[in-house]
Amino acid sequence: MQRTLILLKPDCLDQRLVGQVITRFEEKGYGIIASKMIQLDERLLNEHYSHVADLPFFPEIAAFMSSRPVLALVLEGDGVIQGIRDLLGPTDSTVAPSGTIRGDLGTDRMKNVVHASDSPEAALVEINRFFDADQICG
Repeated sequence: MQRTLILLKPDCLDQRLVGQVITRFEEKGYGIIASKMIQLDERLLNEHYSHVADLPFFPEIAAFMSSRPVLALVLEGDGVIQGIRDLLGPTDSTVAPSGTIRGDLGTDRMKNVVHASDSPEAALVEINRFFDADQICG
């Protein structure tokens, strides 16, 4: 069994898409083993986006991601990391195919509904960044 971190972004919550997105995860057989609403603060944003924190567009990302609380989830399932990435489609919603979450529900590269871990190593780091061990079932 593999685990991945999911962040349902501000646009997902603003547009009331949470149920649709979670339904798609569950229909693929992935289970939610942790969830919580969290307001991303400067420290957490700088840590989570450290790979782009020095780039000119980072302030826009930080403003968007801190504009309201996000819903953080840990999903578990066989091949969940790649399975979720396939379900989401490419980062840029404008090129994501119809039938993917981002293609159907996203609007652009940043407002793309969901963040998901991109590797087992990233998943471990990201899950530990957002959840304490006692907040995860299983």
